[in-house]
Order: sequence, then structure tokens, then C-alpha cells
Amino acid sequence: MAKKTVQDIDLKGKKVLVRVDFNVPLKDGVITDDTRIKAALPTIKYVLDQGGKAILFSHLGRVKTEEDKAGKSLAPVADRLGELLGKEVTFVPETRGEALETAINNLEDGGVVVFENTRFEDVDGKKESKNDADLGKYWASLGDVFVNDAFGTAHRAHASNVGIASTGIPTVAGFLMEKEIKFIGEAVEEPKRPMVAILGGAKVSDKIGVIENLIPKADKILIGGGMTYTFYRAKGIEIGKSLVEADKVDLAKELIEKAGDKLVLPVDSVTAAEFSNEVPTEVHEGAVPADQMGLDIGPKTVELFANILKDAKTVVWNGPMGVFEMSNFAKGTIGVCEAIANLTDATTIIGGGDSAAAAEQLGFADKFTHISTGGGASLELLEGKELPGLAAINDK
Repeated sequence: MAKKTVQDIDLKGKKVLVRVDFNVPLKDGVITDDTRIKAALPTIKYVLDQGGKAILFSHLGRVKTEEDKAGKSLAPVADRLGELLGKEVTFVPETRGEALETAINNLEDGGVVVFENTRFEDVDGKKESKNDADLGKYWASLGDVFVNDAFGTAHRAHASNVGIASTGIPTVAGFLMEKEIKFIGEAVEEPKRPMVAILGGAKVSDKIGVIENLIPKADKILIGGGMTYTFYRAKGIEIGKSLVEADKVDLAKELIEKAGDKLVLPVDSVTAAEFSNEVPTEVHEGAVPADQMGLDIGPKTVELFANILKDAKTVVWNGPMGVFEMSNFAKGTIGVCEAIANLTDATTIIGGGDSAAAAEQLGFADKFTHISTGGGASLELLEGKELPGLAAINDK
């Protein structure tokens, strides 16, 4: 997947459109986690160092009505970016029009403009999310080159990524996008072996494509989280009151047959009588009692998974092992996280979402080779799907 990057293009004196992922959590107008802004800095700084004029834009949250706009402005993000860059950042509270065009035309080399939340364009007919051709054309007209650094939206064909690129403007990947393509792409297509995939989360349906794509590629696929019990049901193991996708049991059977001994299921579960952190817990090997529900993998499973992981050279992890938000059911996720974090000489990748949150909360983030910034996008890349946002970037 050799794509042109920001280093393959001359930026001096150019108006450089940069699609970033500034979809950060805000509370009362205050950013509660600026990780995504910091992740975009290498690309932004490179554009400025090369004498380009940076025109930055992003979506923030979901916006469907005028009321939804409240608290979804990128103004606080532009302020924080200015602090991180140590320079003035001009914020334009518009997504198009004279004020925006004037601000861009007045930019000097090395200057930065951030314009308003691209999803404000969704209020009147979903123009951003439906990849409105005229909107893509308009945004493309504001710059000379387009740098797409928003991996988190690469699985969506929106006006602010595919729409701009489809106008023929030179389109390249930013450093963050390049890193995502490199690590996740290589882990699936050319992994160092043994390659172990760990898949958790609540539903089998969310991971079917990933499991099917990884069966011929992985050496082991370790299953945890709520989807364990759909696989248990497929094997005829009693699951008590555990979560199950009844309509996916036959599919789980097929996956078990197709994968053979590559697919490894938990051997024990931490259970409780209800979905609560306030009730007593029990540990059961195999079958879950009728009055209990499985809410985490048990200690023997943590040991089993750690044992399989110890020789791994490539590890891809997507989805927690239990209800890790509740302390009684977090031990499985912590145990697996520790086992991966302690590997030496292995490429270790977290596919965004809850697993990334878990690694960060547990203080292991810096022990992983790569933590993806896009949960949905990384899942689709692991499924082997073509991502429209990636496909739209010029090939080398």
C-alpha cells in the first residue's frame, strides 16, 4: 500500500489543506484529552517548516441540527493548537465563504488557519457526511495540495477527505496516516511470526470480518470479552445469563471449524449474578452456572493467553477482555495488556477504541509499538477492506 506522503511533495509557498482528526472530547468548552491534537503536530510542524501555509480542518462530534452545533465548535481546539505550536493560530468560525477565503489569502508562509467543524455542513442536507461533490470541490479550491492525516475517518467517504481528493488536487498522506498504514497494513500482510491476534469486545458481529480475514494470516486468534459466550453456545457449553448473539451461533460454529486450533477460547470466566460492580464475583471453568453471567476472562485464561503471547513477534489487539470499566471485571484486560506490554522484540499494535483507552488508563501506552487513532478504520483495515480515505490518496 505505497502511498505518497507529505515528504513527496513541494510545500514551499503552497496553500496546504490538511485534514486532521481533531475530534477531541470537550466538556463545557474545555478539552479533556488533547491526544489527537498532539498526534497531528508532526505533520503540521513539517508543513510549516517547509514554508507551507497550513489550512487545517476536522469534524468534531455528530452534528445534525442547529442545536447540535452548541459545544461543537473547533475554537477551543484552535486555541490549544496555538499553545502547543507556540505560535498564533487564526480560527475562522465558518466552513466556507468570504471570511474564510480572506483569512487564507492573507496567510503568510508558515502561517496557520483552522476553520470550523466540517460537520456543521451536515445541518442542511448532510453535505459533509454524504460526500457532496460541490462542497468537496469548494474546499479543494482553497488550497494547492491536500494532506490527509485523519486516519480515524479513513473508512468514511466524506467531502473533507474523498470529496477533496476526487477533484484531482495532489493528495498525500500525513505522518500519522503513513504510520497507521505501515503498522496495521504490515501486521496483516507481512507479519513477523508467530503472529497473534487478540479480539475482545461484546459482539461477534463486530469482529466477523476481522476473524475471517485473519484465519489464514494469524498463527493464533485469542478470543475474549462478551463474544466468548456466542462461541461457547456454538460449542454446546452452558453460558447461564451471559451475553449471546443467538443469530450468530451458526456463524461462530463455522469460524471454529474453519480456524481449527488457531482459534483459542477462554477456559474460565469471572462471573456475577448481575451486570454490576456491587455484587459478589465467582470464577468458573468452562460452563457458566444458570444464575450467573460471564463478565471477564478468568485467571487461568490470562495465564493461557500470556503463555501463547510470550513467543509472539507480531501482536494485534482489538477489544477488551471483559467489562473493564468495572474494577471487578478489569483483571483480564489488565493481564493481557501486561503480557503484551512486557514482550521484547515484538511489534505490538492496538487497534484503537476501548483497547487503546485501557492501555492508556493502565499506563502501558508507551510500551506498545503502535496505538491506532482510529477504532473503526483500524477494524476495517484488519478486515482487509479498502478504505475510501486511503484509496483516495495518490499512489507513489
